[in-house]
Amino acid sequence: MIRSGTLRSGDRMPSVRQLCQERRLSPATAMRAYQELEAKGLVEARHRSGYFASALWRQSLAPPQRSRPPKRSTRVEVNDLVFNILQAARDREVIPLGSAFPSPQLFPWNKLSRYLGSSARNMDPWSTVESLPPGSEDLRRQIARRYLQSGARVDLDEIVITSGALEALTLSLRTVTRPGDTVAIESPTFYACLQAIETNGLKAVEIPTDPHDGVDLSALAQAITKHTIKACWFMTTLQNPLGATLADEKKQELVRLLERHGVALIEDDVYGDLHAAVGRHKSAKTYDRKGVVLHCGSFSKCLAPGYRLGWVAAGKYSRGVQERKIATTLATSMPIQLCIAKMLREGGYDSHLAKLRTTLAKQQVAAMVSLRKHLPREYRVSQPQGGYFLWIELAPGVDALELHRLALERNISLAPGPMFSARREFKHFIRINCGHPWTERMDHAIAEIGSLIRTLL
Repeated sequence: MIRSGTLRSGDRMPSVRQLCQERRLSPATAMRAYQELEAKGLVEARHRSGYFASALWRQSLAPPQRSRPPKRSTRVEVNDLVFNILQAARDREVIPLGSAFPSPQLFPWNKLSRYLGSSARNMDPWSTVESLPPGSEDLRRQIARRYLQSGARVDLDEIVITSGALEALTLSLRTVTRPGDTVAIESPTFYACLQAIETNGLKAVEIPTDPHDGVDLSALAQAITKHTIKACWFMTTLQNPLGATLADEKKQELVRLLERHGVALIEDDVYGDLHAAVGRHKSAKTYDRKGVVLHCGSFSKCLAPGYRLGWVAAGKYSRGVQERKIATTLATSMPIQLCIAKMLREGGYDSHLAKLRTTLAKQQVAAMVSLRKHLPREYRVSQPQGGYFLWIELAPGVDALELHRLALERNISLAPGPMFSARREFKHFIRINCGHPWTERMDHAIAEIGSLIRTLL
């Protein structure tokens, strides 16, 4: 009715109570419906007045364009750029639109503290030996059970506990490559992937990646025939920064392709538990029959940031990962391993996840509303089905690095596109974080960014 003009901009919508009575809905369902309409620009909420029809939907929000990286390999040099940008975002006074982490207020700190205290008090002194790779048997068993729930068969012995997902990823990379080797990566990709490739003296081949459908498998197949690719480092669910999720059938196709060519897949799946769908999305690991997938996960983004607890289900590479773990950090904190195992075993994790997903979904809606209100019309934005990142393509005349500098002068951080590219591409793209409560302060920050974009244009 809004699109046809029957309901015009400014017309009052039925109240939540009225909808519930007329349609026999719960208040939660009616509220979610209005949130969905608000995210699409069809209605707007007015404080203490209810919902009104809006014309913002006419500003169509197309997704960003698919990347088109060159087909040749390249050396990666991004460490200085990433370090400088991340250092600027550490200040608590800075509005964290450029942060890689959700708000610490979203996590069950009291419960974690109780579990951690209990685990430390009751810890068997001999368990310090068990902290050596592969890690706590109890924790690995709980993780293996969660794999089973999502349809993956993962043996206890192939799981290696690490100090966060980043250690899992870098240990995996060192296990399957040698300096000078070539690694296939998404374009754009998570900047820590670029840093690891640079640090280990590797080359990268960037594979085109769609903001909705994920990595282009036909382009990957062509790259494998052209280059001697030793490994792929992909994020198949809620990819950072795009938010793309590869369909299940494409995940299966990806694994079969790599099995045929003997190429390892390092699967970064730190956001898998934050997908809006009920239950966990299938990972590429689900379809692994020959042990070529090194599936890396973490509790940092969904349960316990700062605890630095991750793991890798390393398939046939498990022994190599364990050897490199011993040679670098030796072991992972045993009290923290026991704490997380206890929380998984007693069921507190799943109830926390349900609340967290709902909160992040609401914050994403609020962020989209702010973008519609404040950014110039010449922009495109991803609309991921979960997580807390939005990838935004601005007008070609906008320099994202200059926008980042000007925003920092106003105590606002954002993540400029070049930090997600081996060649520092995506010069007019930014990533923003909607993992923090979307207050008036956050809305004002988007308004400031909109004003800066107009100045740069």
